[in-house]
Amino acid sequence: MVRLPLTADEVERGQRLGALLRRARGDRSMLETALHARVSPETLRKIESGRVATPAFSTIAAIAAVLGLSLDAVWAEINQPDRDEVLS
Repeated sequence: MVRLPLTADEVERGQRLGALLRRARGDRSMLETALHARVSPETLRKIESGRVATPAFSTIAAIAAVLGLSLDAVWAEINQPDRDEVLS
């Protein structure tokens, strides 16, 4: 299967998602969070760093549940317009 390159918007949403998860994780360890969400620490690291811009829904749902985030809140956060676009 050939995977199409990500658009700039998809990359940006992935970066927002990673930042949101890092903030929500706070001082919890990445290992502890990943194990509770039943994902690998490497997967969580890649999502938080923005290297996986379009993770599987089930992965995000599991991580969000562990961090106490609603999926509505995650969706709202990652789909905010860029502040520079709003100001122009």
